[in-house]
Amino acid sequence: MRELPDRQTGKPAASGANELIDLRFRQLLGAQEWASLPDAVRRRFGKRLGVGHSANYAGQVLSCRMNISGWILAQACRLIGAPLPLEREGGVAAIVSVTEDGVSGGQVWTRVYARKRGFPQVIHSAKRFAGPTGLEEYLGGGFGIALCVSAIEGGIRFSSDHYFLQLGRIRLRMPRWLAPGVLTIDHADCGGGSFTFTLALRHRLLGEVMHQHSRFCDQSDNQGGPAHD
Repeated sequence: MRELPDRQTGKPAASGANELIDLRFRQLLGAQEWASLPDAVRRRFGKRLGVGHSANYAGQVLSCRMNISGWILAQACRLIGAPLPLEREGGVAAIVSVTEDGVSGGQVWTRVYARKRGFPQVIHSAKRFAGPTGLEEYLGGGFGIALCVSAIEGGIRFSSDHYFLQLGRIRLRMPRWLAPGVLTIDHADCGGGSFTFTLALRHRLLGEVMHQHSRFCDQSDNQGGPAHD
């Protein structure tokens, strides 16, 4: 059977998890910034995942700090699925798994952070290639972040443009004075199949609200499709 073209790239759908056919992040960055990225970063953000496939990364949270405002914000966000670190812990294991969202045409990101006490914290979010900036992250409870993408030394930076609440077809943009601050997420390659992931949240009045620094290593992608009888 002839493969149907992918609706985002216009190329045949991937038969495996490692084929570099996904142009979505390249289009957001532009050809020049995309070309400036290390090969390993282009591979991570340039592969399209088929049904039943996932890209997996294992590592460790090296440090996590937050002021009292950040701690209160993280606890309050439990109401929408706890998308922020809940505790000031470093030296704990972490796993990230990325799968394709066949419904929205985006990606589902699942992050698992071990805790020194109790069960791990599991964070789910969905990246969708939509909205005024071309990329949005949906956190839960209708809340989301419109993201801008740019190249940095050794990697990619995702930074918040604005926050919003989606209620069915109604989209409410959160005013800046009510927003929790400017969020940046940096993915920087370290060579040898490893990279750092740094999340920072800064408020214009409260300063650095939260900062989490982690390091991950590429794992063999899961290429097993759905089981058949």
